[in-house]
Amino acid sequence: MAKRKHVENDLENSAAGDDSEEEFSGLEESSSEGSEDDYDEIRVEFEWFDPQKQDFEGFQMLLRQLLGTDASFFHLGAIADLILEQKLLGSTVKTDGNEGDPHALLTVLNLKQHRNRPVIKSLVDYLLDRASTSSSLSPLLSFLPANSSNEVGLILSERWVNIATEVVPPMYEMLLEEIEWAVNDKEPYTFTHYLIWSKIYHAIPSTLDEITNRPMKKMKPGSKKDVNDGQSMYYFHPEDEVLHRYAMFHGTFDYKKPVPEGDSRNAFQDFGVTPRGHLILMEAAALKSAVVALKTEFPFSPTTAGVTMDESWSSDP
Repeated sequence: MAKRKHVENDLENSAAGDDSEEEFSGLEESSSEGSEDDYDEIRVEFEWFDPQKQDFEGFQMLLRQLLGTDASFFHLGAIADLILEQKLLGSTVKTDGNEGDPHALLTVLNLKQHRNRPVIKSLVDYLLDRASTSSSLSPLLSFLPANSSNEVGLILSERWVNIATEVVPPMYEMLLEEIEWAVNDKEPYTFTHYLIWSKIYHAIPSTLDEITNRPMKKMKPGSKKDVNDGQSMYYFHPEDEVLHRYAMFHGTFDYKKPVPEGDSRNAFQDFGVTPRGHLILMEAAALKSAVVALKTEFPFSPTTAGVTMDESWSSDP
């Protein structure tokens, strides 16, 4: 069932005042061919849907990307099944109608309600283990144990790298509405806190640059830089920088499974990356204020939420 629909127009046509009604189905070639900063844009129709059974494989792919090298420690199919059980909670973004693949996912899982499920136990045990290795995440050790009085909702948010951040605020807004409706129906979603699972990366010089002596390109548009645990970091999810303002605490952690050496090609062509897990904990009331801020920071409109593509970007996990 579609929740909302927005039609995305090509930015160059919009800026030029082109009011042609012709559908744009391919790549719009850049006028300055050969420039390092060239990128193409696609006219895309975004649709928001409830999680549906045909999304099962797509959810596993998005979860694998979100959880990084440690994804193999979890039963991704069981997590996808749990998401699908919550038919009226959470959203996907698609561009090919109801039967298309999900390009983005945002949902919340009740860690206390499902604490006896093996997959939730494995997630909680993992989070406690990683929190014990990070001084900035050590407060989490008092929030997740089974005997804690806190009701923590684990927010899972992921999208392919060429999907703009502007699709995220509507997903959070719908999630809050759905949680409110569920609580009114006596469903177990009265959360005291939300834990947002995300990821960051440290940029490292590409070894190919050392071999070929070629100059490195700029980082991809929209990357943000911050400092956490004394290290410079960049966001895979730019919205995390806004969420930090409303958090009780946030921090990063190393994956248990070593990141393979070599150059990552998932998001960059001329930079290697060292990814790390990232967690943000905030009080339930604070998330409402954070969503308002997200809508201001990343407003969805035909001139800001295009899907951008360039030669160094990929939708592969």
